Amino acid sequence: MRTLITGRGKLLLTGEYFVLDGALSLALPTKPGQAFYVHPDPARDNTGKFLWESYDWDDNCWFRGVYECETGNLLRASDAAIGQQLSKFFKAIVTLRGKEEPFLFESGTHLATLLDFPRLWGLGTSSTLIYCLAQYFKIDPFVLSDMTLGGSGYDIACAGSDAPVYYQRKMGDYPSIWTCTFNPPFKENLYFVYLNKKQNSREGIQRYRAVQSAAETPHYVRRISDLTFFFTKATDLIGFDYLIREHEALIARILKMDRAKELYFSDFWGEIKSLGAWGGDFVLATSNRSLEETKLYFRERGFNICLKYDDLISMGNVG
Repeated sequence: MRTLITGRGKLLLTGEYFVLDGALSLALPTKPGQAFYVHPDPARDNTGKFLWESYDWDDNCWFRGVYECETGNLLRASDAAIGQQLSKFFKAIVTLRGKEEPFLFESGTHLATLLDFPRLWGLGTSSTLIYCLAQYFKIDPFVLSDMTLGGSGYDIACAGSDAPVYYQRKMGDYPSIWTCTFNPPFKENLYFVYLNKKQNSREGIQRYRAVQSAAETPHYVRRISDLTFFFTKATDLIGFDYLIREHEALIARILKMDRAKELYFSDFWGEIKSLGAWGGDFVLATSNRSLEETKLYFRERGFNICLKYDDLISMGNVG
């Protein structure tokens, strides 16, 4: 019998970097995510191995590997680095399950993942996988993420949510997650623009850690938390744009980096907000002009991926 588990992608609207230090943040699960299939097939092979395949949104198989059923050790793979990362996930699962469950999968099992989005978009290829694996093995996805990926874990919260969430994780504490009624009346004026490059979140975190001031961090955490709350209460685009400028100016000052608007869209009539690690993946754009004019602006500058808010973000049963 084939098993199917799905997890949603993620975008972090507020709290980038400071979510690591306990700031209240607003996280948005995306409609596209990743599906995880488990298909036991003893006839395929009976020598203690299982097959793993990963498919992109266009059905292109971008990774294939063979692993030991008992240990999760990599036997062979189309990409050694990716293969070893998966093996790290499997070994963490073996540790969490304990000796009473000696086998990960039956011999010959065929496993496959299928993305609903291009993996270079940075919407959470690894986090959705961690979530799906945790659901299948009935273990805590946040613990598994801490053992393998690190980070704040907001992406894990998005993977299991159908609607936007407030997310907060203070040092040493289990995450606090609340479903958030973020359904702005001006959402027709919100767009997500892909910057044509994937940002390395670990590098962004390293930069943040290098420049942050331990003495000032509590002040910034409080300020970011306040802004997060205000974002969800904004009733018009003018007020929302003001909050974006405040949030962007704060992070830019701390990181000593230019805003995405200054770098790429200085003549844009609306506001631009980075999402998550600065320098890549998606930005949020606000526009009071038509869909056609807005998309044309970005297309003329080489940014062809411009998605409406409702096309990308999962709202659950809200509004």
